[in-house]
Amino acid sequence: GVSSQAAGHLTLVPALIAALQQEGADDILVVCGGVIPPQDYQPLQQAGVAAIYGPGTNIPLAAAEVMKLIRARQTAV
Repeated sequence: GVSSQAAGHLTLVPALIAALQQEGADDILVVCGGVIPPQDYQPLQQAGVAAIYGPGTNIPLAAAEVMKLIRARQTAV
């Protein structure tokens, strides 16, 4: 997961996803959290982010969602 607190997510996260793809690790889910404005969600999702969690996220629910995403990815492979 990537935590964004300083507005670098629109450049750093796509760069991370590109680097993972370049290394053949595009099976790794990228999840973001932190202070991410709602208008940035769509560009991040288009870049390949699997889920985004903002301040106040219910941790047990988010963990269950991430586990569901991981299982779905494993089943698809």
